[in-house]
This record gives sequence, structure tokens and C-alpha cells, in this order.
Amino acid sequence: MTDPQALINNLSAALQASNIASGKSALNQLKIWMLEISPQDPPESLTLAATALELGALLSAADDDLDAFARNISQLKPYYDALSASSSSTTATTLTTERKCHVLGLNLMHLLVDNRLSEFHAELELLSEEEAGTPFVSFPITLERQLMVGSYDEVLNAGMNVPDASYTFFMENLMETVRDAIADCVEVTYKSLKLTDAVSMMKLDSVEELHEYVEEKRDDWLVEGDMLTFQPPPVGSKAADIPSMKLISQSLSYATELERIV
Repeated sequence: MTDPQALINNLSAALQASNIASGKSALNQLKIWMLEISPQDPPESLTLAATALELGALLSAADDDLDAFARNISQLKPYYDALSASSSSTTATTLTTERKCHVLGLNLMHLLVDNRLSEFHAELELLSEEEAGTPFVSFPITLERQLMVGSYDEVLNAGMNVPDASYTFFMENLMETVRDAIADCVEVTYKSLKLTDAVSMMKLDSVEELHEYVEEKRDDWLVEGDMLTFQPPPVGSKAADIPSMKLISQSLSYATELERIV
């Protein structure tokens, strides 16, 4: 007979030891056990299942696997709902798990990295005031506000004060979001650029990386010889709408420091 608590202990130990293979093995066995769990089961079973998936989400982050992280979060949410429903029907105390706020915060980081802002704000609506006030959750909330106003210096400071090492993986991915913001500024500031200058501004390692970036994300940019040409802005755009060179330079400087930190 499967002993879920023993498997959870094994999974937790594997996570602490950064033994990804062992952790995945324990998690797979737990997920097989979870096939027998329903929302009507005792809170103790629901809590064990939620704890296993929380550890699974942390394991995925340690393995740099965003897809697996998203799957674990998707599987985890029904158990949170079941625990909440069980709390309402059996006790005045809300049933929760030790790592809930930690995992909710990481999920917000994931949505922020993917620039899925509507989903980000939808998730915020589901949080209690107490949950939103924890360091794990308040960190991505603050980060989102800083990014929306282009305060890359504040993002830099946040990168040095993550609430847990598991957030570092998402901060590294967030650098791509910052790079996209830089690209947005560059394309409205210049009509064309030398490829080598664009590589420097975009904080890429080579012209080859720039080609890959253009192919993947900027199909309206034209590479002509050693020059990169940008499409003109839509008719009606004003010069005042274009960010100043000072702002561009500052943003690039902050992005460089963020990349150095993460």
C-alpha cells in the first residue's frame, strides 16, 4: 500500500538535496496515489495531495521546467478549492498548507514572465488580504507595478532581495521580458542600427543571437547587410511619444545590472 507521507518526505528530501531524478520518481508515485483522491475525501488526504503538488512545483522550478511548473499549478488549484470548501463546511478555521503562499507567489512570477497580465490580475483577485501581504506574494505584485512604469532600477533592487532562492529562476526569465521592453524603445527611437550596436543595446552575446531574436519575436525588423532596419511608426505618432535617449540609456544600464545579478 502506498504511504503518501513517506513519499512526501522523500520528495522533500530530494528537493533539499537538488536530486531532481529522485524527486520526480517520488512525485510520479504520489500522482498515481492521487488518482484515488476526490474533493469529498477527508481534509488530511487533500492536504497531503496539495503538499505533494506544491513540492512538485518547487521541483519544476529547480529543474528550470516552466511547462512542468504550470502543470503542477493546474493540478494543485482544485485541491486548494476543495480545502477551502472543506473549511467552510467543517470549521471556522481556513485549512491551508505550509507552502501555499510560496507557490502562489511563484505562479504570479510565472505569469509575469509570460506577460500574461490579465491572468496575473485575475489571480490577485482570488487572494486573501493576508495572502497578498506575505513576502512571497507581495514580491511579484510590487515587481509588476515597477515593470509597468518602466522602473528598471527598482526591478534591479528587487532582484537582489528575492524572498526565496526558487524565485531566481523566474528572475532570469524575466530578463527576456526586460529585453523585449528595450526592443520596443529601440525600434521607435531609430530608423536603423548597425547589427553590432543592436547586439550591445539588446544585451545579446552575438549577432547570431540577434538574428534568432528577430526571427522569433520581431518579424517586422529587416536585416540588410550589417544593418538592422525598423519599420516606421504608425501614421499619427508624435515625436513626443518617443522615449528620450536618456531614458533608453538608463533602461539599458539597469537591464545590464539585472542580468549581472541573476
